[in-house]
Amino acid sequence: MSHPVYRQLLDVMKKRGGEFPGMDIPEFFAMVEVMFTPAEAEVNNAMPRGPFTAQDLAKAMGRDAAEIQTLLEGMADKGLCTALRMGAETYYQSARFMPGILEFQFMPGRSSERDKLLAKVIYAYKKAYDAKSDLKSPAFPTNRVITVDRTVAAGNQVHTYDQVHSYIEQNDQIAVTTCFCRHAAVLRGEDIHGMPNDTCMQFGMAAQFAVERLNGRMLSKVEARALLERCEEAGLIHMSINMTKDIGFICNCDRWHCVAVTHALAKTKPALYFNSGFQPSFDAELCTACETCLERCPATALSMGPQEVPVVDLDRCFGCAVCATGCPTEAIAMVNRPGFMEPPKDGKALKEAMVAASRS
Repeated sequence: MSHPVYRQLLDVMKKRGGEFPGMDIPEFFAMVEVMFTPAEAEVNNAMPRGPFTAQDLAKAMGRDAAEIQTLLEGMADKGLCTALRMGAETYYQSARFMPGILEFQFMPGRSSERDKLLAKVIYAYKKAYDAKSDLKSPAFPTNRVITVDRTVAAGNQVHTYDQVHSYIEQNDQIAVTTCFCRHAAVLRGEDIHGMPNDTCMQFGMAAQFAVERLNGRMLSKVEARALLERCEEAGLIHMSINMTKDIGFICNCDRWHCVAVTHALAKTKPALYFNSGFQPSFDAELCTACETCLERCPATALSMGPQEVPVVDLDRCFGCAVCATGCPTEAIAMVNRPGFMEPPKDGKALKEAMVAASRS
């Protein structure tokens, strides 16, 4: 029988929302009992919305400030909440499971026995959650692909938010951590197909948190650009939250382990759920029918056509440009996808779009 504090934690995590919120299944309790001590769960359950200090929370809970400070510091180091220094004060904030706590567990790249156990129980919870959810049902996309803008053909419209390097230029603080999806797979003993693992990028305050708490390291702009190029060579997908402004991260995702990609591929028409707004165009004169693009395509959206030139299934194509970056003869260029809607402006607009989609 689970400790009553974990039953309360279930309700708290349901209300926080996001992906994989609390679900009343055995796998949830198996996971949180490894993740949180009862004392940590109690603190988590008492956290208000928005930033707060240890003194604020101690007063609300009627507890000793030093005790709560120690618990919060330990929780931040374990990725159970966020923490940011502002002058001499540290402010904490509650976190959802995703984006948030489930990712924070593996971004430091640790490989202790506890980390291996967490990888198993979190995976079991996600699988059980998905099994009880309708992944094929339509939903407004919370994530979007960012194409490789250098592959876009001249004459096509390219917005600032389509240019992955623009996020590097806009931010002075850039950090990199371990890919939480692939590292969790490694901890479970799975093959990550030779993909690089130090590929999760954070910007601004998220970068500060990553460095101070999640074993991240700061990157110069030159290093950040080189990292993106390395990811493109490996055939990874640039991905971020589906907004045009205030992007706090860029993930570089693979087709086998990354949640955003695997959830998209579970849809009947993946491209409606996960897309950049671009699609590949093939130059028949340059194409040698080597089929490199077919092998690299994360969405398996390409097939060889009757004229020995690839054809694309637009119901599956993400517009990621992984095909174009790997083409040895540069026979592929990205072009604007007709009818693609601009992503929501900010978090408020994204939430409104998600609510509207859930009601339709």
